[in-house]
Amino acid sequence: MEEKKEEIRHKLSQKGLRVTPQRIAILETIYQLDNHPTADQIIEEVRKSHPNLAPGTVYKVLDAFVDNHIIKRVSTDEGVMRYDGIVGHHHHLYSTEDGEIRDYADEELDELLRDFFRRKKMEGFHIDETILQIKGRFKQG
Repeated sequence: MEEKKEEIRHKLSQKGLRVTPQRIAILETIYQLDNHPTADQIIEEVRKSHPNLAPGTVYKVLDAFVDNHIIKRVSTDEGVMRYDGIVGHHHHLYSTEDGEIRDYADEELDELLRDFFRRKKMEGFHIDETILQIKGRFKQG
């Protein structure tokens, strides 16, 4: 646990952000939840250990984390913003039944997408990143 906190401290200071107990707690919560949580889920969980943490502070910290590429935003069909603690390249499997999001990494798919868009040469548009959200349902059992 302390090793994870030290990693978080290092990540924050690398990005030039002040290392505060609130920021550590929020990022630690995102990593612990590991399920692309909403801001409300993060607030609910982080308040178990920091009961006086204001929701506005959490939103500001989440924005700062996104702006500094520490986490990513993931939008859903319902218009709910969720947060992803994995900033490395990956795609998402999105369950249309319950809104669950799982990470999906596949080098072959990434290469197919890169090749496809290289051949298409979209005039006047530069692609920075291609991320798929694959919709479906997870099989139960």
